[in-house]
Amino acid sequence: MRVWNKVSVNEVIVWVVIMLFTTLHPIYAQTSQKNDDGLILKEADLAACVQEAMENNRRRPASRYAVEMAEAQHRQTLAGYWPQINARGGYLRMDESPNFIFPASSITTIVGSIPVPEQDVKLMDEDSYRASLEATWLLYDGGMRKGYRQQTEGLVLMMKQESRRTDLEIMDSVKRLYWGAVLANTIHQIGRDALARMETTLSLTETMYKEGSGRVKKTDWLDNKVMVESLRAMIALLEKNELMAQAALANTMGMPWYSSVKPADKEMLFTPFVNQLDKLVGTAYQFNPDWAKVEAGILAAEGAVQLAESGHYPKLALTGDLFKWWNDYDGGMATERNKEGWNVGIGVEIPLFSGFLHTNKVAEALARVSKIKEEQFLLQEGIGLQIRDIFLSLNAAEKSYKATLAAMKTAAENRSLNTRAYQHELVDTEKVIRAQLMDSLMSAQHYKALYEHIALQSQLTLVVGTEVMKKLEN
Repeated sequence: MRVWNKVSVNEVIVWVVIMLFTTLHPIYAQTSQKNDDGLILKEADLAACVQEAMENNRRRPASRYAVEMAEAQHRQTLAGYWPQINARGGYLRMDESPNFIFPASSITTIVGSIPVPEQDVKLMDEDSYRASLEATWLLYDGGMRKGYRQQTEGLVLMMKQESRRTDLEIMDSVKRLYWGAVLANTIHQIGRDALARMETTLSLTETMYKEGSGRVKKTDWLDNKVMVESLRAMIALLEKNELMAQAALANTMGMPWYSSVKPADKEMLFTPFVNQLDKLVGTAYQFNPDWAKVEAGILAAEGAVQLAESGHYPKLALTGDLFKWWNDYDGGMATERNKEGWNVGIGVEIPLFSGFLHTNKVAEALARVSKIKEEQFLLQEGIGLQIRDIFLSLNAAEKSYKATLAAMKTAAENRSLNTRAYQHELVDTEKVIRAQLMDSLMSAQHYKALYEHIALQSQLTLVVGTEVMKKLEN
């Protein structure tokens, strides 16, 4: 029984702390304050930690660049509404001058037929220079440009929602790791207090078995000694986990690996959650990043439908050309009239038959829109179910918080009574040790339940977005 109590308490205390650090993201930045070991150590409250993380976390620039890429693609599609003007220039060297052979013929006159011999006509010199200014303006495209524009608009909205989700995830990570560091410090302090009480009990046990009535034996002292040394080993692990919690928080804030952030808060506060489930779910669809991202995806898919349908319609464009040609020859084709000029025209392209290519492209695009809309229904149910799960978990965490609070107070009172009774040899050594360990266990479970309640509230903010929480609070 004694061994079971010892092992279970140690494992619970260690598990409560280690479970906090299963997901860490290495992020790096710069700072200057250092301690004696050359490590950066600073103290900050939650608001300062969130602000620094939003400024230095490398995930934010990556998401912002994704938005800039999408906006640049959108501006590329808008370029199709403007005339396209190009300047061209070139030099041409031929191996020999081009010519034209005028075949031999005869001219019939009233006096008879006059033969005309074959003539070799030079067209231009071997060297030529040419410069031109060309313009094309698409007047009608059957909705092609509109389809491209709508696709890129949807992409921009999707990337903005992705960036917003990144911000929410960073804030959620900072909150959980901040309060996790507070919890790690609390658990470490519980361990230190338990060790101090156990050492006092060990000293008392030694005195009682040497000088007492004989009820306390040396075996009791040895059992107590084993417990104290085992707990001392656990304290070292708790200290390491507290330091890792501070390092993980600094990591998420964008500080280098050798940095640590000590939370300014020394204890966690319980904040009841009083929002109604149906009200929360009904409002969440307006602000959930995934929901907005799917709606943007529908917009982009409808743009693809517009693009595919444009393949059935003709395209009309206005063209123009202004040119200048330099050639030293003045005959043949190299006349002053031919060396410079301009032209304007209208071109039309009418699709007649493409083997049902465009018809099937439209069918594919329409099917994609329907698929995304059906997935939106699944997401709607998924968001509602996820919020319901968090809501029920919050209710359970509140009940657990109240129950563990009562258990912690009872365990502290039981430990105090057993300690006083042990001083008068009214209870066995095993019972007072069990009472001390149970006091530490109940305290650890209570603060773990409190942390879970805080973490669930942060998770709810991640799911529904900060706008919903602010709206409901107001």
